[in-house]
Amino acid sequence: MKFAVLVFPGSNCDIDCYKAIEDTVGEPVDYVWHTATDLSPYDCILVPGGFSYGDYLRCGAISRFAPVMKEVAKAAAEGKYILGICNGFQILTEAGLLPGALRRNLSMKFLCRDTVLQVANNQTPFTRDYTAGEEIIIPIAHGEGNYYCDDETLARLQANNQIVFTYKDNPNGSMTDIAGICNEQGNVLGMMPHPERAVDALLGTDDGKRMFTSILNAWRDRHGAASVR
Repeated sequence: MKFAVLVFPGSNCDIDCYKAIEDTVGEPVDYVWHTATDLSPYDCILVPGGFSYGDYLRCGAISRFAPVMKEVAKAAAEGKYILGICNGFQILTEAGLLPGALRRNLSMKFLCRDTVLQVANNQTPFTRDYTAGEEIIIPIAHGEGNYYCDDETLARLQANNQIVFTYKDNPNGSMTDIAGICNEQGNVLGMMPHPERAVDALLGTDDGKRMFTSILNAWRDRHGAASVR
């Protein structure tokens, strides 16, 4: 399996994502610059956190026009795995690959701390190694993590089981405590918390490690290979 970590001007979690892949699943991984026009070699694309283009206009509003995003949309349509973390989640919503939007935290402050998440859906390629309803500790670091959508969209998310993670103690005002959602097909996930910062007990929690083993195991099942644990 081969991973791509996208890099935009202002990305600052690209190295974290790269190292998380190396340390958790040991699969090939490349940095891919935002001007790239071919993602065909990759099975999973990570859209990392940070402050792409300085978060000018809105978070992710400029990145959605980067050449590589056409390729991300193409990869998503082909069923490849797309994981957007923090600013990556914001980019995916701006690009229309996920519904809704991320607004300023209700506190109007940047929040950086561990949070407790509940695994609301463990039937995705990103969460299969978790238990349904399991509580995990994953850090957040954002100023605009307040997920919002209209009532019709929320009803669809709930009906289609697209709410993947919820906060136990909502830190930012996200409606119905949403911390992460997927598309209807289940191959595109956006989440505000940072699993790549939670892959080793030395970091305070390794609950993010199973995010990456889940992806690899889903890919191996698809290709008839043995799973990893």
